[in-house]
Amino acid sequence: MKNIPLYEVRKIRSIKEMMDTSVGIYSDRTAFLYKPKRNDKYVPVTFKQFKADVDALGTALIDLGLKGGRIAIIGENRYEWAVSYMAVVNGTGIVVPLDKELPENEIENLLIRSKADAVIFSDNLKNSVLSIANRNDFIKHYITMDDAAEKNGPDINKQIELTELKELIERVRKKVAEGCRDFIDARIDPEAFSILLFTSATTDTSKAVMLSHRNIAENLMAMSSMLNIVPDDIFLSVLPLHHTYENTCGFLCPFYRGAAVAYCEGLRHITKNLQESKATVMLGVPLIYESIYKRIWDQAAKNPGMLKKLKFGLKLSGFLKKLGIDITRKLFAPIHNVFGGNVRIFISGAAGIDPEVAKGFRDFGIHFVQGYGLTECSPIVALNRDVDFKDDAAGLPLPGIEVRIDGAGSDGIGEIVVKGPNVMMGYYEDPENTAEVIRDGWFHTGDLGFIDSDGFVHITGRKKNVIVTKNGKNIYPEEIETLLNKSPYIKECIVFGKDDPVYGDIVVSATIVPDMDVIEAEYGGQKPAEDELREIIRREVKEVNKSLVTYKYVKDFDIRYEEFEKTTTRKIKRYAKNW
Repeated sequence: MKNIPLYEVRKIRSIKEMMDTSVGIYSDRTAFLYKPKRNDKYVPVTFKQFKADVDALGTALIDLGLKGGRIAIIGENRYEWAVSYMAVVNGTGIVVPLDKELPENEIENLLIRSKADAVIFSDNLKNSVLSIANRNDFIKHYITMDDAAEKNGPDINKQIELTELKELIERVRKKVAEGCRDFIDARIDPEAFSILLFTSATTDTSKAVMLSHRNIAENLMAMSSMLNIVPDDIFLSVLPLHHTYENTCGFLCPFYRGAAVAYCEGLRHITKNLQESKATVMLGVPLIYESIYKRIWDQAAKNPGMLKKLKFGLKLSGFLKKLGIDITRKLFAPIHNVFGGNVRIFISGAAGIDPEVAKGFRDFGIHFVQGYGLTECSPIVALNRDVDFKDDAAGLPLPGIEVRIDGAGSDGIGEIVVKGPNVMMGYYEDPENTAEVIRDGWFHTGDLGFIDSDGFVHITGRKKNVIVTKNGKNIYPEEIETLLNKSPYIKECIVFGKDDPVYGDIVVSATIVPDMDVIEAEYGGQKPAEDELREIIRREVKEVNKSLVTYKYVKDFDIRYEEFEKTTTRKIKRYAKNW
């Protein structure tokens, strides 16, 4: 491993200390950029203004009798979400971020499981929240991030009192100004249970993860020592804020380092918002980056001259870099301009990225790194550095965190286990599952992988997904899925094992979603016949099999036209029984 010094970070023991010290250092700098309703321009909010809003809302929540309570937050990425989170976690009670994409019955289930005393929600969730309120009495306060004028939605037979977030804040501003410090001086126990997060549940029922201020603070310091985030950075917030990846890395981290966060209006608006906000950093998932990268090459392919110019530029850039000359941003200015001309780094997480895509962006002059983490680890475990990286690796273990491989086979692959101050306190009201995953202080991730001679962690798949043949060979479906997904004719797939009486063994099978846009374009806009489509996919499977050892061959496949059900971080729910 290269001996490259870590970046200096300031010591923090809690999220509250992080917020207060950042406000002291970066007071008048922009902390957030958001678009108010019916306004198409980003409006800046300073660190100082943000703290004033947080202090007012926190005081108001305590006035409502919610001190020590559990408060759920559910809504899209927006300024009010950030204010609500800090107002709850920094002196009011336990914060419970929820996924806005969940169906109503699942939201209800999580509110019940978390024993929520109040819920702060956006207008898009109003009908669901009111419907839940109509059936339950356990929630004491319903606080809307928007206008509460229309109090009742459809099929509501009891009056639900809604309180407006902005009204709560304005109501107590004077009280805070006159010296009320109930919230401001609230004592935080860094080791206490303060955050309740529900996992994405790609495999089974979501687990409720208990985190403390210290878990998050330690993760913030460690990750910031590996990547150079500076006050001039602007993050575009794209991924859902309820998810610990975006929450810790795309919200709390920039605030800690004095950078700004601009809220994206939705996946369709990424490039527009990158341009408008002048963003320099974006967190994403492989699906987003692979889609953007593919679009760049697809656009170039439409113009033979442009394609030739792009390929020549890459060769020239590569040659000049060997001489210590870097003119990538100038050579590929049209690509940079699409992203606003300011993006310096893309960060990927939630799943492994195709190394070609990571290198491809870097060749265009946009640095690219990926990391690996889990909700239970607050979340980052390993991270590629901006000065030390491998595109086929999840990254180096964060400082202060121990990572080892448990039960490694002859290939060095075993379960990744983690020990450190970022590891969760346990699963809420679930001692059995907690004892199963935390043993002798080590958290067992359920992920399989190995650590190479340079200390980089590599992920090969999930322990639950591994296919074991009758002669004891291990096959990792994710490896084969990555190869299949490289085909332009395959949109996505799931690889699994099934008993086959002909072979007398477990064989590798796949359910494949073809990319009909690409296929139909090649058929002059027409949909090919079933047998023609199957032949196209069969050829692609055969091509992939050439790069695999015999026992890993995909022997059988089915075709489906609907995309698989996914989590909000775009991971396929393998056990959703939808394939």
